[in-house]
Amino acid sequence: MTADIIDGKAFAAEIRNKVAGHVTRMQADHDLVPGLAVVLVGEDPASQVYVRNKGKQTVEVGMASFEHRLSEDTSQADLLALLDRLNADPEIHGILVQLPLPSHIDSDLVINRIDPSKDVDGFHISNVGLLATGQKAMVPCTPLGCLMMLRDRHGSLSGMNAVVVGRSNIVGKPMAQLLLRDSCTVTIAHSRTRDIAEVCRRADILVAAVGRPEMVTGDWVKPGATVIDVGINRIPAPERGADKYRLVGDVHFESAVAAAGAITPVPGGVGPMTIACLLANTLTACCRANGLPEPEGLTA
Repeated sequence: MTADIIDGKAFAAEIRNKVAGHVTRMQADHDLVPGLAVVLVGEDPASQVYVRNKGKQTVEVGMASFEHRLSEDTSQADLLALLDRLNADPEIHGILVQLPLPSHIDSDLVINRIDPSKDVDGFHISNVGLLATGQKAMVPCTPLGCLMMLRDRHGSLSGMNAVVVGRSNIVGKPMAQLLLRDSCTVTIAHSRTRDIAEVCRRADILVAAVGRPEMVTGDWVKPGATVIDVGINRIPAPERGADKYRLVGDVHFESAVAAAGAITPVPGGVGPMTIACLLANTLTACCRANGLPEPEGLTA
């Protein structure tokens, strides 16, 4: 048995096309263009790549992109003042502060300074609470992308056993909340879980978001299960030359693909969905701010 490969790159392209279509109609019918502001503090190379990709894709779908690149020594007060200005700007419907922030800045304070209606990352404590209580919220992008792929694969998720490996605020916890909202029976597994392999083997849906390279092996996977691998880990690849690396997920792909019914690869699985869902969230935020119907198929 060989699993179906869930092509996140192609799925993300479909999402961006849907977003672009909505943006075109919104501009024609309402003279309205969604705006996304991204704030980067410091010179972290990976963050610079992410911000550049976000800006590029924002423009490609017809949205307005606002980038604010601040120096590493920017004070917390100056960053908060910038967020206050962005919160008050009617042309900006989504605000994202690229993490991680320099050590002298309180990330929680910064995230919670963003207007919750513009918090397209879904990290504000108000959105976390709304999601947990089943109310309308901005949903974190990566879990939203995972949910979209699962719905596309299965249609209804009602009654399925789901195991989420990892309990982070960014992926694990909101992923579990989304699966609960779709009427799954949900277990969150983590480093203290006893006999974690056996827990995973009960899952119809297995979401790995623990940040440990290839931790989940094929013998942890129930035959025919759908495996969503959120992990992105760089490991040495000496066969490619000195100081070379390759990307792997939290799932050992070669063994899991033989057991699963469907699986996301790394790279090319969940990763591309994150920015696509960021754009979808920005469109949703713009619709909500202007009393327009929310885009179908692009929300949780």
